[in-house]
Order: sequence, then C-alpha cells, then structure tokens
Amino acid sequence: MPTARVVGGGLAGCEAAWQLARRGIPVELTDMKPDMRTPAHQSPALAELVCSNSLRSDQVTNAAGLLKEEMRQLGSLIISAADNARVPAGSALAVDRAAFSGAVMGALAANPLVTIRQARVDAVPPPPCVVATGPLTDGALAAAVAAMPGVGTLHFFDAAAPIVTLESLDLDKMYRAGRYGRGEDYLNCPMDKAQYEAFVAALLSAQTAPVHEFDGTQVFEGCMPVESMAARGPMALAFGPMKPVGLRDPRTGKGAFAVVQLRQDDAAATLYNLVGFQTRLKFGEQRRVFGMIPGLGHAVFARYGVMHRNTFLRSPGVLDANYQMIARPGLYFAGQMTGVEGYVESAASGLVAGLSLARSLLGLPPVDFTRRTAIGALARYVATPNTDFQPMHINFGLLDAPGVRAHNKQRRYEHLAARALDMVEALRSNPLAADFSPAG
Repeated sequence: MPTARVVGGGLAGCEAAWQLARRGIPVELTDMKPDMRTPAHQSPALAELVCSNSLRSDQVTNAAGLLKEEMRQLGSLIISAADNARVPAGSALAVDRAAFSGAVMGALAANPLVTIRQARVDAVPPPPCVVATGPLTDGALAAAVAAMPGVGTLHFFDAAAPIVTLESLDLDKMYRAGRYGRGEDYLNCPMDKAQYEAFVAALLSAQTAPVHEFDGTQVFEGCMPVESMAARGPMALAFGPMKPVGLRDPRTGKGAFAVVQLRQDDAAATLYNLVGFQTRLKFGEQRRVFGMIPGLGHAVFARYGVMHRNTFLRSPGVLDANYQMIARPGLYFAGQMTGVEGYVESAASGLVAGLSLARSLLGLPPVDFTRRTAIGALARYVATPNTDFQPMHINFGLLDAPGVRAHNKQRRYEHLAARALDMVEALRSNPLAADFSPAG
C-alpha cells in the first residue's frame, strides 16, 4: 500500500490524515510547525484555532450543528476532540484551545500508521496526496498551486478577536447570562446609549495597523473587523455583535442599549474572548478603546486582535465533489483554501478528501453524500460552476429542498436535519462503506 502524503497540519489536514490512517493507509503528515509559523499562528501545536474558540451552534436545526453531527456519525477526529475539550458556551460548541489541539495531536501520534514530519513544502507533491496548507499558503508552494492548470487564486481578509484574562476584569460591572435565558455561560458588559455612542466614536477615530494590499473592500463578512462594521452606520454594532436582544441584567431585570459579550476561551475559565470583536486596531488602540467597555478598564490582553490575508482557489471546474483535482486524479485539496469557510467546514472537507483518497487506494467507489447532507452540499458548492465564487459557510440554502411543505422555518430545518442524518445512517450501514465507527 503506498504512503499518502498530507501537507498541512491544520484542522483539514489532521482530519484527512485520520480518515486515511483509520482505513489502513500509511500517512505522512507534513507541517512547517513548530519551527516556522504564519503571521496568524501563535501556538507550535497542530490543529491550532487561530481565530475564535467556537465551532458555532451544536443544534442540528442549525446548519453548522447538523454538519458537526454528521461528522460525529462518520468518525471525525476533529469533532471528537472538540467534544472532549468543550467549555461552557450555551448552545454553541466552544473549546479549550490547548486541550483541543492536544487531543488531535495525541490521537495522530498514537496511530502507528501516521508519521508526523516537520518541514516546509515548496512544491505540490505527487499523488496520492492531500494539500491542506490553509488560507495563508504563500511563497513557492502558493505559486506552484496557482500555476496548476485552471487553478488561479483569489483572496480576502479576515481578522481575529482579542482575548483577555478573567482576573483583570471588573466583574461588578458585568453579569452572567446566555441570550434568551439559555444558561449563564457568557459575561455581559451592558452599555447605555451615551456609553455606546462614545465607544463607537472612539472606535471610528482609532488608528488601525497597516495590512499589505488591504483596501477595505475584500473582507469576509463572517470575520469583519469591528471598526469596519461600525463604519457602516451608527447603529451597525447595536444590531450586530452588540445587540442587546434576549439579554436582561438579572440584577435589575432590565435590558441595555447595547451589550458586549465575552465567551470562555479555556477549560480553567481564566481567559475570555470578545465575541464578534475581530479587529485590526493597533495594539495600544485596542487597550484604549476596548478599555471603554464596562468591566474592561484594566483588562490584560492575553492576545490582541489581528488581521490577515486569506487565499482560496477558484475551485469550481478545478475540484470535484470529493475535493479531488479533476485534471490530476489522486491529488486532493482540503480546508479553507478550497473555498469553504470556517473551522467545521474545513474539517469536513478534510474528512471527505481523506475518506475519498483512502477508498480510491483501496479500490472502493467514492461515497456520494449528495446534497441531502450538509457534508455533501458543501462539497458540491465548491465543485459547482459559479462565476462569482466566494468562500462559504455551511447553510441550509445549500441543501436540496425538503420536498415537503413546512409550516415554518424551524419545521423546515427539522425536516432537513432528520433527512440528512437518515442519509448518513444509510451510508454507514451500506456493506460497501468503509469503517465509519466513532473516532476514539
């Protein structure tokens, strides 16, 4: 059996390596860490979460939650590790970053079929291979990928939110609550109208760090800097990440004009990140402006927010619905460089790429997930011709229509989720299916 190469140790690459190894395929997983890192990376570990510590909703009536549940049923290492590293976050799946990365690395290191190698890769390896080097792929490898027939590249910019230490916060100015009374997993910093307006004014006048080639137009909506959002209008933040809807101060029973939420970032509950506060403000400006948020006057920043450029492929017509390069069978791409957006989406593409390559090497037919599953719908989005191709989060609009009349949106989502999970169960029980047992 030939050894499969996986280049890139992010979520997609680690998932692809796991799916290959658990089907008996020897794998060499190559990553430039720990000796080299991109500007967005801070940890020497594989499977690093560079932005938020949240993998979004864990409810199957949410598209991200459905995608995670499908992956659970299909033995995803990334979702198994996330479940084991979970920290309180209401209905969302948020994790302790270090515990999560450690679980992924531990599982791969313990598998005798996986060899982890540290090296910088500057050329596209020959098949069988999965390239999952992420949206910050640069240098010779980026040039080599872009030079492949029909590929081309596009790019956009996204950003990460800052993280502060709990001990530096003034908790008397905050309250614990989840939106709409769902638990007490978030720290909430309420603002009245005057405080909100002063904060927005300071945000708009603050100095930003220069980012090469950034002109303010190529920003991914899901990771838009908070200062860019504020520039859209005086109430943009109050209707966005600072919306007070569903939040009442239990001390007074009243709502606020705007609320900043902080979400637990580690298992020990010593670190909290500012939800929705991605930014490219200069570090000193982050201390000054975010210090205006009630309770953050003396906040110690464990990590400042940063912005970076993301590169992705013109995947439609280049990759098929298994993330395989049409012009070069046996070569697969995975992760955000394919045009999927988000942690879970990246891992899902790694699952499909690794599974598909393994089945090809084993002489088995590929798995057709179809558009009835979130996994299949996302893969087909990447493969379907689209003149305005842009990075995409999973959403129910990508799945085939339910085929039945639903009385409301919730019922429609319930039907789509039930149908998708039935489809996954049918795939798992197919005698031609490879091992879909839970990840361990």
